[in-house]
Amino acid sequence: MTAAQARPVLKVAVEEWVPWTKVVTETNGALRIEGPMANLLDILSSVLNFDYEFMRPVDRVWGGPDANGSWNGLLGLLQRREVELAVGPFGVTNQRETVCDFSDAFYSENNAILMVRPTLQNDMAGFAKPFANEVWLLTLVSLVTMVVVMARVATAEASLYNTRNRNSLAKAAIWGLKAFTQEGSEWLPPHDAGRMLVTTWLLASLVFMSSYSGILTAMLTVPRVTIPIDSLADLVAQKDLPWRLEAGSMMFQYFQEAEDGVRRNVFTGTSGTFQDCWAARQDIAEGRYAAICDRTTMKKAMSWDFSTSGRCHLYISRENVYSNVQIAMAFQINSTYRERSNRIIHAVKESGILNRWIGAQITNTSQCLRPPTADRSEAIAALSIQSMGGSFLVLVGGLAAGTAVFFLEAVVPRM
Repeated sequence: MTAAQARPVLKVAVEEWVPWTKVVTETNGALRIEGPMANLLDILSSVLNFDYEFMRPVDRVWGGPDANGSWNGLLGLLQRREVELAVGPFGVTNQRETVCDFSDAFYSENNAILMVRPTLQNDMAGFAKPFANEVWLLTLVSLVTMVVVMARVATAEASLYNTRNRNSLAKAAIWGLKAFTQEGSEWLPPHDAGRMLVTTWLLASLVFMSSYSGILTAMLTVPRVTIPIDSLADLVAQKDLPWRLEAGSMMFQYFQEAEDGVRRNVFTGTSGTFQDCWAARQDIAEGRYAAICDRTTMKKAMSWDFSTSGRCHLYISRENVYSNVQIAMAFQINSTYRERSNRIIHAVKESGILNRWIGAQITNTSQCLRPPTADRSEAIAALSIQSMGGSFLVLVGGLAAGTAVFFLEAVVPRM
């Protein structure tokens, strides 16, 4: 081969971002990559007539500015002109464009929160959950008010009509509770005003108890899952699950520079960093921490999870943390390869080949992208002891209270 025919050998910086780029180290120490970016790089190499060799940053990060103004990671290699291009791909930011030239964007990415998947829950206090605490309080106030007013009205009517009236408060209390629980009662106020109150309370009790029984039946029949984290506000408001950021990533810089309350709290409240979302997938699935990742990688992690275990252990928040991140390759500033590469990148993108490459990396995700309530295969299942445990505890408490009252009744007259 003559000198004129020799292909230049470009140094290319790489780091792992599955599914875009997977770095493989051969037994002889040589590096190679797999994934869509490997396919794209091979096309660029063939059309633009160059060979390449890979370099990997020592710190294994994408890159950010150090205190002295220099950059680390992949972008540091570009800034020092140690490589011609970095495969990445990278999220394009104004700050990063000060140390490299990006190719035209070929993908738009969204970032969200990846965490352990919420599971179906059984709540021993579930029998009290059909109504909010305020509703229960107002109902109790209504019951007490109705009993007191009914007793006073019955006493007043007995005095007005010169009829016998004994223990009106006790009788009104027992009647009010029986009506509330839809039981029959022999006692009724003997006159019109009291019976008007009876009619009103019967109607209110019917509406209340019918609503309660219907809602409780639905809650016990339909699986219920509490999603503790579905947004950044949820993330910083809870204390049960720590969270981490990807070291040297665009999102790390984004939250580090944030000044508003919630985003600033994300950075100050972080429990550390991790290498990358793909490498951290097992820790996240085991519930050790939540992570802020791109949706493509999260879907790849879900695909791996379902393919290896046959179950879904990961959950992606519905709300995006950051939307429409433009994804591109990075070149040295004023690189002669950038413009020629853009024409090839456009052709690959517009032909749909790039989306096909990505789609081939992400399979078996449809089951895990469904809401956690869909994890139970049967629409209706037998209720467990945990689901009904609260009701049994109330029963036990009532029996204990009744027994205590009985012994008091037996003991007090003898004292």
